[in-house]
Amino acid sequence: MSFDINEYYKQLNEGEVLLSYKGSITSDLISNVLEVIEEKLEDLNETSKIRKKVYNVLVESLQNLFHHIDELPEEVRGDMESKFGVLVVSRVDTNVYKITTGNVVTSGKIKFLKDKIDKINSLTADELKDMYKFILNHQKLSAKGGGGLGLVDIARKTGNKLDYNFENLTSEYYFFNLDVTIS
Repeated sequence: MSFDINEYYKQLNEGEVLLSYKGSITSDLISNVLEVIEEKLEDLNETSKIRKKVYNVLVESLQNLFHHIDELPEEVRGDMESKFGVLVVSRVDTNVYKITTGNVVTSGKIKFLKDKIDKINSLTADELKDMYKFILNHQKLSAKGGGGLGLVDIARKTGNKLDYNFENLTSEYYFFNLDVTIS
């Protein structure tokens, strides 16, 4: 295993970190994270527009993590929990925030995720709006949630490209990391 999740997490925690978490992603965690971030943004006297954007993108990011984490088999898990995820919210600059999420995915999901994010990144704001409406009106809701709206919604709300990568853990498992910049 060449990719070291602990080293990666340590690097994410450099700079002005508002919240940092690695471990099991649960519904209780989501509630607590949202509460903490709301308080921290108020303490920073952030504008209501930026607070709302960060909060909304964080909700989508956490829901993606919660609904799409693969249960890890014992041989891959090591010291990680079975529904392991990483979340770091940091302030990059005045009115600029970054939300980083990471989780383990099977190799079979890489092409789908890559194609979907690359497609989203290639669209204009108007095209993203059209895609969002199309998914809303034509997709069936999956067992895991909203039928693919999350990433489209994040791109729409931020107006920025979604930055991602996959790090090899084993022949079957990869660590998927998504960086979202909010400005």
